[in-house]
Amino acid sequence: MAQLCDVCGRGPMWGNSVSHANNATKRVWNPNLQRVRALKDGRVKNLWVCTRCLRSNRVQKAVRNRRQLTGSG
Repeated sequence: MAQLCDVCGRGPMWGNSVSHANNATKRVWNPNLQRVRALKDGRVKNLWVCTRCLRSNRVQKAVRNRRQLTGSG
């Protein structure tokens, strides 16, 4: 799976882990993606969304249809 946010396009960042001895090794920082059932273009889709987009309300979550209880008394 590509580590890309479906809303903002945020992806992995590359850099070095640097030790106290100043040894540099390559490493990757992946975005914190969550699978969200959301509305996109008027349809319900499962999207991979970064937590920053979720916090800033850039995504409108889809409401699941629930059965209504019809009981007497």
